[in-house]
Amino acid sequence: SSYVATPKLTPSKLVLHHMMTFSSVSLRSVRRHGTRMVQGRAIPSLSPCVSSHSLLDKGRRSQSTKEPTLPSEANVVIIGGGIIGTSVAYHLGKLGVKDVLLLERDMLTSGTTWHAAGLINTFDSLSSTSTSMRKYTKELYSTILPEETGMSCGFMPIGFIELACDEDRLEYYRRVAAFNRYSGVDVVEISGEEVRERCPVVETSDVLAGFYVASDGRANPTDSTMAFAKGARQYGVQIMENVSVSGVTTSRENGVIPRVNGITLPSGDEIAANVVVNCAGMWARQLGERNGVNIPNQAAEHYYLITEPFSGVDPSWPIVEDSSRCVYVRPEGGGLMLGLFELMGASWNVEEIPEGFSFGEINADFDRMGPYLEEAMKRVPITETVGAKTLFCGPESFTPDGNPIVGETAEVRNYYVAAGLNSIGILTGGGIGKVLAQWIRDGRPPTDVDITAIDAARFSKDKNNRKYRADRVGET
Repeated sequence: SSYVATPKLTPSKLVLHHMMTFSSVSLRSVRRHGTRMVQGRAIPSLSPCVSSHSLLDKGRRSQSTKEPTLPSEANVVIIGGGIIGTSVAYHLGKLGVKDVLLLERDMLTSGTTWHAAGLINTFDSLSSTSTSMRKYTKELYSTILPEETGMSCGFMPIGFIELACDEDRLEYYRRVAAFNRYSGVDVVEISGEEVRERCPVVETSDVLAGFYVASDGRANPTDSTMAFAKGARQYGVQIMENVSVSGVTTSRENGVIPRVNGITLPSGDEIAANVVVNCAGMWARQLGERNGVNIPNQAAEHYYLITEPFSGVDPSWPIVEDSSRCVYVRPEGGGLMLGLFELMGASWNVEEIPEGFSFGEINADFDRMGPYLEEAMKRVPITETVGAKTLFCGPESFTPDGNPIVGETAEVRNYYVAAGLNSIGILTGGGIGKVLAQWIRDGRPPTDVDITAIDAARFSKDKNNRKYRADRVGET
């Protein structure tokens, strides 16, 4: 973005000391002891948005005591049980589409959903499509899903504030605010003093303005996924975990463009299907390549720091984001979460995403992230004296233009995709699921949504070049 200037970042001994010692809990200790066993595998204990139940409990609750039998055919097969796959399943069921089957190779939320931060901010986009998806998704988490399923999505309307700390950002965010108000988002411009009144730990001496949406906030990604899954089941969707898909079968009966006719399993068994929906997250590209389908999403490293609890933290403090220091801040577990984004990010496993990386963690790069932590701590000075619980790094999936990949693919008829959510899958997941479900039901995109910028068919083959993906993902 032309509005993001590269700051002069110099690591300090203080920051590096905090990073390496982590007060009373070291990273070494977290990595040695901070795991739990699920189905024979070690899963990190850290799941910042799991509040009422553990990930283990949720995984067990989502599986029936009797193993269901795989059907030999289905109308629609959805591959992937994260926030996007379950949203598509829920919306297909709600639209009355029959015989829908969702297959998850591991447990629901595995991949990237489970470790998402769950920010719900309707402010920030100049796209009418994205803004409408954000608004609808917030409504789903706050009212629709809880009312329909009886399950909370963990939505907390604590508010969201975007900081403008230089003249360029002030001008830009005023443009965004004007467009967002036009789109129905109740955003107000507030002073630095008003920002500090709402979140006292934030340093605001250099803040020119804050852009505040009081009804925005955060949701629990695990709870939201489970609510989608329950709602989908209520509408007749069958959801099966621990079922891997090895490929999609096609035929060329009528025409030169192949058409979906089912899926294959590692056992060699096949399930006939009229439609296949690739919601495999960071694995979507690999699955698509088996059929010559172009899905140029690429995983990249994403970090957040979680501090030890300390006195005075109010869980109702709003989320505060400062793009000039590459950080967002919100309350978490009696302490704070400092979410970090980089001016030039790092790609992860460009050639192939490991099949078994379900609830994994990437080793943190202290040298690269030290300068960003230093800048983040300047925005929240108390973090320089509070111990840190962990510096977490997990993969997120990004696309060459920063927009999701949604819709029917150009290479295979009835092969749909929803992937490459660019770190806002929780935020827009409800809207993505609704648009794609309508698209599948009608056989064409919805007429009331501009899908130009998200259309899966928009990318040329060269965008899937490995070097291009590796270089471009750092920018997006």
